[in-house]
Amino acid sequence: MQLTYSQIELPKIAAILLEKIPSKIWLFYGTMGSGKTTLIKALVKLLSLADVANSPTFSIVNEYQSRKGTPIYHFDFYRIKKEEEALDLGIDDYFYSDNYCFVEWPEKIENLLPLNAVSIYIVENADGSRTLTLKN
Repeated sequence: MQLTYSQIELPKIAAILLEKIPSKIWLFYGTMGSGKTTLIKALVKLLSLADVANSPTFSIVNEYQSRKGTPIYHFDFYRIKKEEEALDLGIDDYFYSDNYCFVEWPEKIENLLPLNAVSIYIVENADGSRTLTLKN
């Protein structure tokens, strides 16, 4: 699936993705500033009661509460140097918790990613819109 969207269409795109993607492990690929965190913020807004998503760049993981009372995990692995850091964090427990896991910079932990994850590639276009491509 491929979608092109503007900032204004972001809530609609987030709703479409939540409806269409059965996996709860979402891997976000894109350059710095491509819109990974912005899309995750829109997803969390639809899934949670009051939480506002922020990039967990320094904390590595942020936890939000869903409307159902279950956690939503948002990871940013940009600053890690070795996959062992993710293992020390207990990444397997998060991935196999059956809760949403939104992962920025998954290429940093490539050997630890579960097979049932969905990859979301985001590219910024010259006009400021974004093109999103989903791959299973």
